[in-house]
Amino acid sequence: MKPTILIIDDDEKLNQLVEQYLADFGFHTISAIHPREGLKKMEQVSPDLIILDIMLPEMNGFEVCKAIRKQSRIPIIMLTARGELMDKVVGLELGADDYLPKPFEPRELVARIQSILRRTMSEKATDVLQFGKLFIDLNRQSARLDGELLPLTTHEFAALSLMTRNPGKVMDRDTILQELRGIDCEAFNRSVDITMSRLRQKLKDDPKTPSFIKTVWGTGYVFIGGKEKDGE
Repeated sequence: MKPTILIIDDDEKLNQLVEQYLADFGFHTISAIHPREGLKKMEQVSPDLIILDIMLPEMNGFEVCKAIRKQSRIPIIMLTARGELMDKVVGLELGADDYLPKPFEPRELVARIQSILRRTMSEKATDVLQFGKLFIDLNRQSARLDGELLPLTTHEFAALSLMTRNPGKVMDRDTILQELRGIDCEAFNRSVDITMSRLRQKLKDDPKTPSFIKTVWGTGYVFIGGKEKDGE
């Protein structure tokens, strides 16, 4: 089956061009020019990925992203015409998986879509991971601690998935960014720290005496849950 891409953008001409371009790469694409229409189509078709513009009528892209994350972990690529750093940071913190400033090269959009879908499909093919009282279901993209479902954003779950699939391996910030979003930008290193901080809070993990995620000062982070589980 062809992956389904949902575009939510009020630029109808751009939507048509992107639909035609993505069709050449084997994607089934649908679009909506109004945010509420887009949310309705999301529920109807359950797309594999959403392309979401920030500048929308009535509801901006940040509000739409929040609405999506309340009910789904579908990957989101946000589009910004302004290209401002804070727009990108806010979008990523709200749970977007990637960003792309307008105007963009269609081939770059395809590359980012393919990168995200490869990651999500790889995660779905893996069984449940267990580290003590922490269970990560990569098929359902959910995590439980002490039997309680953790309220993780897509971005937080992707970070947890990446760390738990590489236990004991030190992951520097650039690598984490590259793995999660396919970008390499020093300006976004702080977004990794923000994500890890929020992830730790939800894991009830004390940074001073961590059970799961340990900071490697000057480098990045390492998942130590597996070692603790084995009593090492």
